Amino acid sequence: MSKKILVCDDEANILQVLGRVVREEGYDLIIAEDGEQGLQLARSEMPDLMFLDVMMPKMTGFEVCQELKADPATAGIYIILLTAMGQKRDMQEGSQCGANDYCTKPFSPRKLRVRLHDLLD
Repeated sequence: MSKKILVCDDEANILQVLGRVVREEGYDLIIAEDGEQGLQLARSEMPDLMFLDVMMPKMTGFEVCQELKADPATAGIYIILLTAMGQKRDMQEGSQCGANDYCTKPFSPRKLRVRLHDLLD
């Protein structure tokens, strides 16, 4: 069975790049365009991994992450926060809300492919 990856970001170009990498590597892609939709889809689809943008409409990535990690049903989802900032403050807040990892924008699709296989294979 193919692994599911949920990409939650409000920027079309990020969704496009991440989506292409995910599909080309043979994983199932689920897309959410705001925090609320990301939370709902994470609960209903139970992805193996989630790319979660920090700054989004309706709910921030930090809020979504915190809710998912607080619920035993979704706590096991591996969450990588996407941030354009990469500032220490964001990383601290990310680890406080339970994020597993960080990815700073812009990112290298090649490195992303390697990371996906390291985490999911």
